[in-house]
Amino acid sequence: MKRKRKLKKVDLRKFVSKTAKRGSIPGTVEYIGEVRVEEVKIDLLEYNESTIINEKVINSVGELAGFMENPGIKWIQVTGVHNPNILNDIGSLFNIISLDLEDIANTTQRPRIEEREDYLFLVFKVLQLNTDTREVNMEQVSMILGLNYVISFHETSPKIFETLRTRIITGKGRVRRMKSDYLVFTITDIIIDQYFTLIEDIGETIEETEEELIGSPGQASLEAIYKLKRRLGYVKKTIWPTREVLNQLQKSDHELINEGAKIYFRNLYDHTIQIIETLESLRDLSSGMMDLYLSTVSYKMNEIMKVLTIFSTIFIPLTFFAGVYGMNFKYLPELEWKGGYFIFWGVMILVISIMLILFRRKKWL
Repeated sequence: MKRKRKLKKVDLRKFVSKTAKRGSIPGTVEYIGEVRVEEVKIDLLEYNESTIINEKVINSVGELAGFMENPGIKWIQVTGVHNPNILNDIGSLFNIISLDLEDIANTTQRPRIEEREDYLFLVFKVLQLNTDTREVNMEQVSMILGLNYVISFHETSPKIFETLRTRIITGKGRVRRMKSDYLVFTITDIIIDQYFTLIEDIGETIEETEEELIGSPGQASLEAIYKLKRRLGYVKKTIWPTREVLNQLQKSDHELINEGAKIYFRNLYDHTIQIIETLESLRDLSSGMMDLYLSTVSYKMNEIMKVLTIFSTIFIPLTFFAGVYGMNFKYLPELEWKGGYFIFWGVMILVISIMLILFRRKKWL
């Protein structure tokens, strides 16, 4: 018995937002996302234009309070949002309202921005392609932009931001010379760059799949088209609200967004427009690929039917002759001919030759 092939289930967490359990009080911090067992890690990087003031792992949220009076810029990375107690402690220290803490713990949020009196709350999505499974991994990055500090919340270890951390420590670039809003820009810029990388990979995959469809389409081609459509769905769901966030940042009148930083957010906004335009082109190509697959399969089927039809047409008169001389009549004139057998085969070959010449002239062969 042939086993049915199992298709990989779609991760609905990437498409469908979830909320807290029914009956929960609004603002209740409840983790919503994949099960995590690792401990929450808090890293502090404190710097100014001339030097790195502090670089250390924070053991408790209360320990952060002693650093907040320092005049330098502080980048606080919180790895893990599955511990509501730690999030509540951070909220108490930085006066973050409970609704924003609730959204930080909910990893199914869409990209968004909220302007509060003392801080800005931002949510972005990081999209990365798994090189082994060729599936898109989606993680949420939430940020709190305050006066002289940025708190970034990550689901897992934020490896893609290590280059930024190195730049700050070595003093390369302009991050150390700018304020905290520029740090938010650089973090967001890295996230947007990941979209470009994913889009480029999708474009290359589409080219490879098109060549395969034209050459020898099969089940693998159909699965490739299915995966492409899923990737494009993830990007579309993420990039459209991200564009609105960046548009609001470049037009914001909040005192934490300096005029000098708006030009950088405008640049990111232009990048999202470019990604959206490319995305629409790729979506059209992916939709056409399904039509190409069906057309190619139909063409190959027609070619097979054409060959079978030609063979059937050739054997119709041969079957007729064989049927006539295979009848059980006692007197058939040709049966008494000397060499009748060879004459029969000669007629057969002549008929086949005439039909093949006719098919050639009609360009059916």
